[in-house]
Amino acid sequence: MRITPTGGRGRRAAAVTTSVLAASALLLTGCSNDSNSDSSDSNGNITLKVADFGQFGYKEADLFAKYHKLHPNITVKEETTANEQDYYPKLLQQLNTGSGLADVTGIEVGRIKEVVDTQAAKFTDLSKTIDVNDWVSWKEKQATAKDGTVIGAGTDIGPMSLCYRKDLFQKAGLPSDRDAVAKAVAGGWEDYLKLGEQYKKKAPSGTYFMDSASAMYNAVVSSSAQQYYDADGKAIYKDSPSVQQGWNLAAEAASKKLTQGLAQFTDAWTAALRKGSVATVACPAWMAGQISTNSGDAFKGKWDIAKAPGTTAANWGGSFLAVPKSGKHTKEAAELVKWLTAPEQQAEVFKAIGVFPSNKGAYDLASVKTATLPYFNNAPIGQIYADEAKSIPEAVLGPKDATIKDTISTQINNMEQRGTKPADAWKAATEAIDKVIG
Repeated sequence: MRITPTGGRGRRAAAVTTSVLAASALLLTGCSNDSNSDSSDSNGNITLKVADFGQFGYKEADLFAKYHKLHPNITVKEETTANEQDYYPKLLQQLNTGSGLADVTGIEVGRIKEVVDTQAAKFTDLSKTIDVNDWVSWKEKQATAKDGTVIGAGTDIGPMSLCYRKDLFQKAGLPSDRDAVAKAVAGGWEDYLKLGEQYKKKAPSGTYFMDSASAMYNAVVSSSAQQYYDADGKAIYKDSPSVQQGWNLAAEAASKKLTQGLAQFTDAWTAALRKGSVATVACPAWMAGQISTNSGDAFKGKWDIAKAPGTTAANWGGSFLAVPKSGKHTKEAAELVKWLTAPEQQAEVFKAIGVFPSNKGAYDLASVKTATLPYFNNAPIGQIYADEAKSIPEAVLGPKDATIKDTISTQINNMEQRGTKPADAWKAATEAIDKVIG
């Protein structure tokens, strides 16, 4: 089960439905599978190992079994690491030593720039296998080296929305219809905070407007093309308008006590969802699964989903599948990656765990286009996320995006939990970041 703050994304299962799917949310749990080294026999049977982190949804969608039926001579085994922060250092070690690599390996979007810049020569060029034009325009660019080599095929993206407790909004005297909520925050995240102040005035006892100011911060930054680096590869996070806007809004939320001050994906955070003390969560597509799984049956139908604040689309999260050159079966591995990231298979994963496809061809499939989420009052997530995905700006990525984001998020948590003054928290964040990036 993927629970990882790295790159701002976690994964848990969220059942989606169309008119032909059962109107119920599935609580799915991920697992780690032991895997043998790749092998082949005299009859031409081979085993491909896929290494990934958390929950990519392939097991839940039964895709490896389906692939074996299509290719009886190929058996796919998945080796999953629960936390990406444990997975990535191991991947780098394997790349540096040239041993222990799987045939197919997952790469988080917060790491892709560093891998492209420093490790591209160690991966198979997938541009000879996939058509990069099949993905949303900016997705495959993230995995493309300067020489045109494409080292990863996009698995998913994280278009933004706002998840909110409809029942708590009603009790606080706020609009609760998803269109009305979207209208209330149409001016941007500043409007979101104003709505939070209104909520606080009549908040049901023991509840908070938002779970985490750092989550809101990530949502704000994710809506901008310029985030932590400029196009020349220079770290500009100290002067980035989106970073400053997100930081100032987070500091305001903390000072006005609009947040419960919970670091996402921690035990305290999951406990708050289970208890029902959180009224809103900044909600990239994959977050709905986190909420439904942790909130449980008691709150089914009480959550809803509205368009994200503001008029600028945002993306938070997304991963890639890559094929190391060191593998014994790179051709077969590349074909597996092509199949796993094709529209039909991305749609199957979307149905199984709720992560949104990055392959544009999936958006016209009925299972995506008309998808609703029963747990969230049958929110039309296929429409909400597809509309968002089409206008997401092409973000400039940097090699240490994940490190910068996580370090800033930690200091935002300190403002919330410890009452650290914004100036002191910012100083601590920048000093820690500069030690890492130089």
